[in-house]
Amino acid sequence: MTHELKELIETGVIWQKKGLKSVLATVVSLNGSSYRRPGVRMLLGEHNKWIGAVSGGCVEKEVYLQAQSVFETGKPKLMNYDGRFRLGCEGIIYILLEPLYISEECYEAFQKIVNNRFTFTCNSYFKIDDEIGIGSVLHLENKSFNITSSVDSSTISNSECFSQEFSPIFQLYIFGAEHDAVQLCKMATQIGWQVHIVAPPDEAKSLDYFEGAKSLLTPTYDNIDATELDKNTAVVLMTHSFNKDIQYLMALKDIEFAYFGLLGPSHRRERLFSKFLEYYPETDIKFFENINGPMGINIGAESASEISLSILAEILSVVRNQKPIFLKDKAGHIHA
Repeated sequence: MTHELKELIETGVIWQKKGLKSVLATVVSLNGSSYRRPGVRMLLGEHNKWIGAVSGGCVEKEVYLQAQSVFETGKPKLMNYDGRFRLGCEGIIYILLEPLYISEECYEAFQKIVNNRFTFTCNSYFKIDDEIGIGSVLHLENKSFNITSSVDSSTISNSECFSQEFSPIFQLYIFGAEHDAVQLCKMATQIGWQVHIVAPPDEAKSLDYFEGAKSLLTPTYDNIDATELDKNTAVVLMTHSFNKDIQYLMALKDIEFAYFGLLGPSHRRERLFSKFLEYYPETDIKFFENINGPMGINIGAESASEISLSILAEILSVVRNQKPIFLKDKAGHIHA
């Protein structure tokens, strides 16, 4: 969610500087089921453009039509969309529409929070029974910012609140620079992750080779900067070199990740672990248990793109604590 909000705010600021009005649409409540849950957003511009989505495509045109009155009046509103009369949806979603205004101070504080990988909160206020939209407030460290100029603080106490906490943007560190790393980088970027490529200093490739990557790092094994690696980070080793993998494995041994994956068959994994134990014989067994190797979900993947898909699916399942199954075999709601 954080990467989506970041894109919306950055786009809103660009439109704002061009003198264009924009309306932020936020799903704040749901009765029944829908394509996506509350917290999803889209940004609509008065120049007949929008980015983001609040559904799979069946709601967006109606949202744009409803937003026209917000463009005209400059006041928030609450709309609802009854998906029970449409194919594929079985619920009513409530969407807060508000004129977006990001002050310079707010934008600077937001960028600082995101870049420093801090958690923040956004509260959206509304009244379903009265069909009233009030507006949203960003809470960034010790400061709060209205992201619409028309938030009436006197009405907040009597309203409903959808509060959403935003974690740091998920990171993927790919240790390796071969063709399959390029495919994994591209796919991970498409789902909103920040991707960093780590390669040996003698690697003759540039950042441009890795579509969507945020950085290409080439530290020596004993100079890897672990300060940016945290619990919202996935790490995969895919250098296609046994010696390089063992060096990286030793360099990363004391860091806790959301996911740690290893490319290659199980017998190669066992060789790596055996060599690792020659250097660090007292290593806790949990270190090895937390490494996913061979990484990926068994979907019959053959090509580099298919293998990347299986790796990303496994990372998501681990991070979100979900056991991969066919959705047709899952009891209850999809998002439960």
